[in-house]
Amino acid sequence: MDTKLNKSDFMLFVIYYGVSVLMTIYEYSKTGHNLIEYLLDIPAFIILDVGMVLIFMYWLLPDYIINQKKYLHFTFWAVSLMIIAGFLEDAVGHFSGDNDWSQFKYDIQQMINYISGTAQSIGLPFGLLLAKKYYENQILFGSIKEKQKENELKLLRSQISPHFLFNNLNTLDALIDSNTEKAKEYINRLSLIYRYLIQTKDAEVMELTAEMNFAENYMFLLKTRFGDDYEFEISKNSSLENKFVPTGAIQTLLENIAKHNRAQHGKAIKASIHIDGDWLTVSNTKSNMKPTQESLGTGLKNLEYRYRLLSDRKPIISDTLDGFTVKIPIIKLSNES
Repeated sequence: MDTKLNKSDFMLFVIYYGVSVLMTIYEYSKTGHNLIEYLLDIPAFIILDVGMVLIFMYWLLPDYIINQKKYLHFTFWAVSLMIIAGFLEDAVGHFSGDNDWSQFKYDIQQMINYISGTAQSIGLPFGLLLAKKYYENQILFGSIKEKQKENELKLLRSQISPHFLFNNLNTLDALIDSNTEKAKEYINRLSLIYRYLIQTKDAEVMELTAEMNFAENYMFLLKTRFGDDYEFEISKNSSLENKFVPTGAIQTLLENIAKHNRAQHGKAIKASIHIDGDWLTVSNTKSNMKPTQESLGTGLKNLEYRYRLLSDRKPIISDTLDGFTVKIPIIKLSNES
C-alpha cells in the first residue's frame, strides 16, 4: 500500500481543517475566549494534528506495519507521540488561557487523557486518508493486474509468434548446408529457449540465474542470425543467489536492442548486460534506424507496468545520442542471512 500523500490528499486536509477551524472559532466566540487563544490554540491543534497524521503516513505505517510488521514498535512510538502531542497542545492551551502553572497536571491519568484526546483529534482525518488511500490503491492494483494480463498475453504471443519461429527456421535452414555442427547447436539452444518459455509462462518472477541462462541462449540465436551485426558482453559483479527479475524481462530488453538497431557501415551494435548489487543494466550503442509507429517503446512500458505491481522501485531509462540504457531493479523475495 502506498501511503505517500498526493495533491488530492492535501486538498482533503485543507477542507477538513478549514471546517474544523470555523467550528472552533464558533465555539470560542460563544465562550468568550481571548484573542491570544484564537492565535495560539487553533494553529497549535492544526500543526500537531497534521504533523501526527504525516508521521503516521510517512514513517510509522510504512516502516513498522507495511515493511517490517513490527507491531510492538509501532504501538510504542504511536503511544509516545500521542502523549507528546497531547502534552504540547495542553501546554499551549494552558499558556494562552493565562492559567496558573502550578495547577498544570502531568500524572498518569493525564497521560491517558493525552492519548485519548490525540486519538480522537486525529482519528477522523487519519481514517479518511486511510480509506481514500486504500480505495486508490485498489483501483491502481486492479488496473495494473489488468495490464499485467494484457502484457503476459503480448509476451506469450511474441514468444511463440510464427514470425519468430519463421526467422529461426530460415537461419537453421541456412546453417544445415553450411555448418552442420553449428546447426545442431542452434537446434539445441532453440529447444532450450522454447522449453524455458513453456515452463515459465505462468510465473511472474524468475530466478536471475535462469533468466541469464535464457539470455545467453537468446544472444546466441541473435549472433548466429545476424552475424557480426551485434556484439554482446555479460559482466557479473555480484552473486545471483536469491535474486529475481520479472519473467521475460531480459528477453524484452534484448528484443528492444535487435528491433531498433542494425549495424551500419560495418560498425556493430555493442550491447552489454551488467549485474551489480540490486540492479541489472542493459546498454547498447545506437544506429540511425527510425522507429516504426507500432513499436514506440511498448515493450519497455509493459515492463514498467509489471514493476509497479512487483516492486516499489521502477526501471531507469537513459536515452542519449550515442547509446540507450535500461536499469531494472533486482527483486529479492526473502531476506538474506
